Amino acid sequence: MSADTSDPVSSIPNLGPASEAAFARAGIHSATELREIGADEAYRRLLLSGSAPHFIGYYVLVMGLQGRPWNDCKGAEKIALRKRFDAIKASLTGTKEKGRSDLEAALQFFGVVERR
Repeated sequence: MSADTSDPVSSIPNLGPASEAAFARAGIHSATELREIGADEAYRRLLLSGSAPHFIGYYVLVMGLQGRPWNDCKGAEKIALRKRFDAIKASLTGTKEKGRSDLEAALQFFGVVERR
């Protein structure tokens, strides 16, 4: 799928060209698609595509999808988002291969998924 130039990911506040490229590698090509799947699923897909986990990147995404500046995340809200971020990371751990779920690693081992 090619990028939707009329609805780029970078049209979401806080997200620029680097974010747009990372989301494209994760199979997310428009702001509409990103909004539809939400921050948690989008971030999970970023990690599965090989992006390194960074809490700041996660909450920047959450704030952007809410139309808020990235530095608006504070206090109890930031603590709650850290728990969500940690849960997303934990759901993908268990393999030695960065960014791969156990199922994906097993499928790759048996040749169902292409090796990176």
